Amino acid sequence: MTDPASPEPRSSAVPAAPAGGGLPSLLLVLAVALLNIGLWAALNRPVHPPDWTGPVGGFAFSAYQRDQSPLEQDVPSEDEIGADLALLATLTRRVRSYTASEMPALPALAARHGLSLTAGAWLDRRRSNNRREIEALIEQARTHSSIERVIVGNEVLLRGDLSPRRLAEYLDEVRAAVGQPVSTAEPWHVWLKHPELAEHVDFITIHLLPYWEGIRRSQAVGDVLHKYELVRKRFPGKPVVIGEVGWPTDGDRFRQARASTSDAALFLRRFLHAAAEHGLDYYVMEAFDQPWKEATGGRVEAYWGVFDAGRQPKYPLTGPVQEDPDWWLKALAAVLLALPLMLWWARRFAGLSLWGRLAYLGLVQLGASTLIWSLTLPLEFYLGPADWVAYALLVPAQLMMIAILLILGFEFIEALAQPDWRRRFRPLGRLPDPPPRVSIHLACHNEPPEMVIQTLDSLAALDYPDFEVLVIDNNTADEAVWRPVEAHCARLGPRFRFFHLRPWPGFKAGALNFGLEQTDPAAAIIAVIDADYVVDPRWLRELVGHFEDPRVGVVQAPQAHREFEGNAFRRMANWEYEGFFRIGMHHRNERDAIIQHGTMTLVRAGLLKRLRWSEWCICEDAELGLRVMEEGFTTVYVDRVYGRGVTPADFAAFKSQRFRWAFGAMQILKAHLGELLAGFRLSPGQRYHFLTGWFGWFADALHLGFSLLAIAWTLGLLWAPGAFSLPHSLFLVPVLGFVLAKGAFGILLYRRLVPCGWRDTLGAALASMALSHAIARGVLRGLVAREHPFTRTAKQRRLRRQPGAFQAVREEAGLLLALLLGLLAVGGIAGAGSLEARLWQLVLAAQALPYAATVSVAWVAARAGERPG
Repeated sequence: MTDPASPEPRSSAVPAAPAGGGLPSLLLVLAVALLNIGLWAALNRPVHPPDWTGPVGGFAFSAYQRDQSPLEQDVPSEDEIGADLALLATLTRRVRSYTASEMPALPALAARHGLSLTAGAWLDRRRSNNRREIEALIEQARTHSSIERVIVGNEVLLRGDLSPRRLAEYLDEVRAAVGQPVSTAEPWHVWLKHPELAEHVDFITIHLLPYWEGIRRSQAVGDVLHKYELVRKRFPGKPVVIGEVGWPTDGDRFRQARASTSDAALFLRRFLHAAAEHGLDYYVMEAFDQPWKEATGGRVEAYWGVFDAGRQPKYPLTGPVQEDPDWWLKALAAVLLALPLMLWWARRFAGLSLWGRLAYLGLVQLGASTLIWSLTLPLEFYLGPADWVAYALLVPAQLMMIAILLILGFEFIEALAQPDWRRRFRPLGRLPDPPPRVSIHLACHNEPPEMVIQTLDSLAALDYPDFEVLVIDNNTADEAVWRPVEAHCARLGPRFRFFHLRPWPGFKAGALNFGLEQTDPAAAIIAVIDADYVVDPRWLRELVGHFEDPRVGVVQAPQAHREFEGNAFRRMANWEYEGFFRIGMHHRNERDAIIQHGTMTLVRAGLLKRLRWSEWCICEDAELGLRVMEEGFTTVYVDRVYGRGVTPADFAAFKSQRFRWAFGAMQILKAHLGELLAGFRLSPGQRYHFLTGWFGWFADALHLGFSLLAIAWTLGLLWAPGAFSLPHSLFLVPVLGFVLAKGAFGILLYRRLVPCGWRDTLGAALASMALSHAIARGVLRGLVAREHPFTRTAKQRRLRRQPGAFQAVREEAGLLLALLLGLLAVGGIAGAGSLEARLWQLVLAAQALPYAATVSVAWVAARAGERPG
């Protein structure tokens, strides 16, 4: 059998995808694009409240601009106040203010624009502030005829800032000093609770905000009229003024009340008609959005204005109202963003079933729409410093989530939406003539001798005429471990050669490279087997024939396991491994991009001697496979089990192995990044799989980062509620959608392609989640470190005591506890009626799932012990 230095061109080794007609593909893409536009339109269906063409009775007015705040003594200028009043004068003849000392020019400016002013004094717990406000209010009321009435204090009893007696004293003082009618403003129920307050006012000022009552918007106007009547009947001798009435356009849902533009427009326009019908005296809450209020009252407090903070109307008083008037621009941008990928994919994978193509095109379009929505989010909301931090972190994370979902979705669709894999290799029923000599290399370190001997006996029974076996023991110190293996090799005859290396560098790769030097020069193929594998006698006979094709560099059979059925942990581990070999390897094999793994693998001898095993990489097998592809050779994956090994002994070993794989993957990515990004030695499909194939592990790293951020954010909510608020629900929904979609993809693929029942499917899912933290640490460590010691995966804890049940999961247990405590604390922070609180609790619960899985699997492993199945 020849061993070519350079194979034929790669393109002939990989079947081309079935060509699809341009018109059918274009029609599919157009259908998905139109569906996307239709969904945007459905979410922004116009509502048609009754038109209002008359004047508005009055507006609650604060003149603070977008970036101004009384909390920082940053007050609007006279020009800014005047411009606001000029705008309001086009809608009303009356405004209500809340402070006298901060904007002393307001009464004169109101008169200049023909507006009557209900002037307010802001009272709180500070006696000096109250004195300053009272004196300023009295002076202005005496000086300016534009002030038609005054309101002393705003919701001071609701906040508990003053006692009823102290408030009454302030009211009496002002009534004695001014000629205008005097009142104080409180919600309707406070007046009913403190009816004695009516003796100190000339009229009753009530706040009727059904949103804060948790009332559905459809019932809100009726609720306002009902509460108004309750107060009017309770105080028949006093005029009743509605000092605040309105609905917010954005913010957290409060029980049954939803803050939205369409709900605000529906409420206000219906209320204006009801107010005219019943002759109500009112002030709409409020004229302009006040973003500064979010710091003291939560997100919703920033969105009560009829105008936004930029002084643009948020909805019209006549005609239809849409939640997002610019939706069509966003929908079009999402279509244009997705269009190139959709057009290419629809044509390239036209051989897939119709449902598969539509599903994946829909996933691409959904990802583009989500991205457009995320990028335009700052245009819709007033983001504070904490919100910008969340935005800066979540948008890149969302990009990563979209990429991961598209990658996983491609695997999902390709696996389920085609009749069969196009590039499928099967065992061969014939041997080349003459059969090539095979050199089988078995590297071991500190392995139980009885286990290695069992592997050697299975190799001795191979139904193949020409092979040798090299056993390379690497740095085992205890002679009682390696001497029995040496003796058994001697008993098996000259085909079996034993080497004990100590000291020897390079870990397993170093031992295998030593084996290359000892290989019979006549060997045309080198096979590698792990020390715990029992092989099928047909292994070599049915696979070596693939090397008759001079382009083939590697022939790979799947890893598999034995003695797991009766051990709960080993059973979970076995089926967790199975998913990759039944699904992932086929998906990669379609584009000749399999992961070579260091057992049950056959490599062309001359090629391997030239390339050698990389001793710098702790996943030397996968790294070698990539270099084989870079050399222009193709690979063959035969999905038939020819050997079975033993699962890791316990959860500590299970974790350690996956950490090593993740760390090694990052080593490979860093070392080959130039070729993967811009090289010419790999096909586009191979570059795709080796760039994206580990994205699922990047998702685990992302999960760890998000978990730490979620814990820190929850602590911020507890310790600094003024600086931190619950993340907006629109940030959280994609996160939850990502978690659900990722889990659904895996379970559905298992049910279709992995030969196990529901019990084993769920067990595999649990085991996979349990590895999330180990993978995350491996990825993050691998990105920053060059090297890490090679750690043998223990198949038995023969030489030391088995670790305690939770010794290996202390970090995960700590993260689980922190997330659960945060989940409980959030309910106390935001209350049961907050949608954002519930979503944040769901996010914390979703983040906790992998850590709960880790603790659960560790417990199962401890109970099951090391007994074989």
